[in-house]
Amino acid sequence: MKYKPGFAAALLALTAWGGAHAAAVATRPDAFVAVKGMQFVRHGQPYYIAGTNLWYGGYLGAATSVGQRARLLEELDRMKALGINNLRVLAVSEKTAMKSAVSPATTAAPGQYDEDLLKGLDFLLAEMAKRDMTAVLYLNNFWQWSGGMTQYLSWFTGSPAHDPNVSKDYERYMAENARFYTNAAAQDEYRRVIAHIVKRVNTVTGKSYREDPVIMSWQLANEPRPGNSRATPAEKAAYVKWIAGTARYIRSLDARHMVSTGSEGLAGSSEDAQLFLDAHRTPDIAYLTYHLWPTNWGWFDPKRPQETWAGMMDKTRRYLSVHIDYAKQLGKPIVLEEFGLNRDGGAFDRASPTQVRDRFYGEVFGLVQERAAAGDPVAGWNFWAWGGAGRAANADYWWRPGNDFVGDPPQEEQGLYSVFDSDASTLGLIRQSAQRLHGLTPRRLK
Repeated sequence: MKYKPGFAAALLALTAWGGAHAAAVATRPDAFVAVKGMQFVRHGQPYYIAGTNLWYGGYLGAATSVGQRARLLEELDRMKALGINNLRVLAVSEKTAMKSAVSPATTAAPGQYDEDLLKGLDFLLAEMAKRDMTAVLYLNNFWQWSGGMTQYLSWFTGSPAHDPNVSKDYERYMAENARFYTNAAAQDEYRRVIAHIVKRVNTVTGKSYREDPVIMSWQLANEPRPGNSRATPAEKAAYVKWIAGTARYIRSLDARHMVSTGSEGLAGSSEDAQLFLDAHRTPDIAYLTYHLWPTNWGWFDPKRPQETWAGMMDKTRRYLSVHIDYAKQLGKPIVLEEFGLNRDGGAFDRASPTQVRDRFYGEVFGLVQERAAAGDPVAGWNFWAWGGAGRAANADYWWRPGNDFVGDPPQEEQGLYSVFDSDASTLGLIRQSAQRLHGLTPRRLK
């Protein structure tokens, strides 16, 4: 079943007015999300993130091609009603021959950009401004589902882009991708793309991205890793150098916005705590990030939930808590910007129940809330991911060009971790947890 636009189509007539209105309003310096002490602030007050991942938001915003603007307006209104105030969005994708990657892409080849898709990102940001939402925009991807680093290496080494969905060899894939950080030609092109996005002027609002407080943070990449589980000291050093250098470069272009890594935490740092700390130590990285994937990491078996629940939750609590402690050590805020769990029994069908997932969400929300209320440097959460009104189109649940976008990217079955608009119990938990987080008594700013 495909998404069918409803009443939101009529709202499109308001976008011209909204863009002109947004451009006419002067930007206050305190409208930008910033760090003060160990917390986010906006408009002089603590700012907590109750968010989600909407990687495909710019795609929906396109006026032609894959765009579904009426759906996007409805999705934004649904999320706003739940208390969601932050979206983590893919800003850049690379055209590739890999079948497990999204198409089309914002970058067809080095220096060749799809203006239709970039205008879709403009539209998304303009609509988010109307709803007082903020965005984290990531500028690359360690994984292949948007082209990412493996496609950069293909462009500049001539080797085929490695699709681990085909090879089934993720250790090899991760080791190969680490070459991206030291490939001079790839890094030069990556920085050209960064400059193209950061210096962009929004075609809807007329406002430069650099002057747009809707953007909360530029993010180096989705889940960058130093290599595979056996990353060498040299690879780790190159990774830390890449983070510091790229963050410094972005800040040289745009001193008003924060920069973040997109790191998963220990799971994306070869289980090396010192590496994770070093990656976030540079002053050009404003805050820490971490992700939580119990099934992917072998902590939980959705087909054996009773037998694996307790062990999974023990690991989950330790993982969440230790990263908050790392943030305290560095004196910076931290965001849990990805977490998810399967539907009951590992099903993909949106009609299947979500009792186990809801229990997991409740535990995660509760622990984050507890640490935030205690004054720890917890800035909030973004669950993965918003599926909304999107629907899987194929019996095998795999995405094909022309299908709806949902929260699960093309490298995964559609419905694996998505939260759909029909998931009433999960949506109720999200609403309640967002209200609790936003209702925290503001701590004194130091």
